[in-house]
Amino acid sequence: MSLPARFLPALILAAILLPIGAGLWQTALAAAGHLPAIGAQGPDLAAWAALWDRPGLGRAVWLSLFTGIGATLLSFLLALASAVAITRKGRGGRLLAPLLAMPHAALAIGLAFVMAPSGWIARVIAPVLGWDRPPDIASIGDPFGLSLIAGLTVKEFPFLLLMMLTACAQIPLQCHLRAGRALGASEARLWLAIVLPQIWPLMRLPVLVVLAYSMSVVDVALILGPSNPPTLAVLLARDYADPDLTRLMSGSAGSLLQLALVGAAAGAVLLIRGPVARLGGAWVHAGAPAPGAGIALRALRGAAWIAMTLGFGAMVALVIWSLAWRWAFPDLVPQELSLRIWARSAQGWAAPLANTLIMAGASTALALLAAIAWLESETRSNRRMPWAEAAIFVPLLLPQIGFLFGVNTAALRAGLSPGMWLVVWGHAIFVFPYAMIALADPWRSVDPRHFRAGAALGAGPWRRLFALRLPILLRLILTAAAIGIAVSVAQYLPTLFLGAGRTPSLTTEAVTLAASSDRRVTAVVATIQAALPLMGFAAAFVIPAILHRNRRHLRGA
Repeated sequence: MSLPARFLPALILAAILLPIGAGLWQTALAAAGHLPAIGAQGPDLAAWAALWDRPGLGRAVWLSLFTGIGATLLSFLLALASAVAITRKGRGGRLLAPLLAMPHAALAIGLAFVMAPSGWIARVIAPVLGWDRPPDIASIGDPFGLSLIAGLTVKEFPFLLLMMLTACAQIPLQCHLRAGRALGASEARLWLAIVLPQIWPLMRLPVLVVLAYSMSVVDVALILGPSNPPTLAVLLARDYADPDLTRLMSGSAGSLLQLALVGAAAGAVLLIRGPVARLGGAWVHAGAPAPGAGIALRALRGAAWIAMTLGFGAMVALVIWSLAWRWAFPDLVPQELSLRIWARSAQGWAAPLANTLIMAGASTALALLAAIAWLESETRSNRRMPWAEAAIFVPLLLPQIGFLFGVNTAALRAGLSPGMWLVVWGHAIFVFPYAMIALADPWRSVDPRHFRAGAALGAGPWRRLFALRLPILLRLILTAAAIGIAVSVAQYLPTLFLGAGRTPSLTTEAVTLAASSDRRVTAVVATIQAALPLMGFAAAFVIPAILHRNRRHLRGA
């Protein structure tokens, strides 16, 4: 194996981490008052003083902590309750796919259509309560961020549930449950005392990813969260968009504060394991009493069904609103359906759709090529780098608002102008970890006898790759591509920062329209945005079924 190929994983990792490191450095310089582009030479503490003097900063910090931690904890509890039911009944997991594929902004807009004072929920109960106009209730954008927590939970708990089911497959779950039932233990006690301690090490990374995202999300917070004051990430996004360029430095200081908050919350999650383990051991030695645990489990299971119902209701609401020509309150369904709004708004969404297709296709292809190159290099060198595999998740563990301004600044200093291809590169940084998650284990678990047989017939490494490994893994490669498309389509801040507003996507357009536009136009853009990942997953299912129609095992049957 050639020397460059041997170090290919390290080169790919450098292409991901060096820009993030440069972004953090530039952000830190701006926070220290050094931003030569606007004449600030620093170092000084003016940026931090401006940040501390910002009205509503304390409330914004509290909202970020409350909504982020609350959404993560609630998502984990709902995922746990759902995993108990799914592993017992052996079905229900397929319902996760549409919610997992749904972009965050599209789902948030759909939830707003369902939960708003004039939404479906209000329309259902309007005849009972005698409402003839929408009630004066802050069901969206409430000052405590409860609607934001609900929206994040609907989106994130299916992800944690999928990760939990995957973790359960790594342990002898059914053996544990059968043994516990034979001893008369309740289901809740078995999961708390036996299953959860075993799967928690496998769940830490997904929980940290959800925590970092929930504490620093911008697009969902703009749609569902409070506005005055908003969460810290939204406050910083406003600073970066402010015409007063000195706000860039206070925004950079706030980005470091956001990084510190996420780091502190993640550290607390990691450090709490020790005390919980000691208390849990004492609890088990005391007989693992769990009074009321069964009731709590059933309540959480009911809440999970409500969350999934809201998610699917949001999807349906998007489609109906995109077709509604007249829909007055409190009518439960539109008086008239029409495609006219699609035709009239086509000029507005055609260019963002084209940009989104280019961004998603190019970034996904780039990330897939990098993942395949990484894994093939590992296969040929017969050497894994665990530290490098852990480092690829850094983009998912850092808040995007914490370094993307710095990445943009570093790119400008390097002579790279904001635009389409810089956005593609930025998207690929976030798509690559998911491509590795989807491909790494299947790649390593392919039966090596296939390749020994190919080598015995004279096939070289490249032929074995293209004639054997890639066709065998076609279904999973296409699934990874569908995941990559879903991740790319959902990117908001990378498109905004690295495109400098010159490359509008369906996501940026949907978030903008959600703030001040005709609901029908917003629904059209959000429906198209939601349809792209679903089409990707459909293609990942159909293409292998056609190509491998005579090969049952390659179809995954």
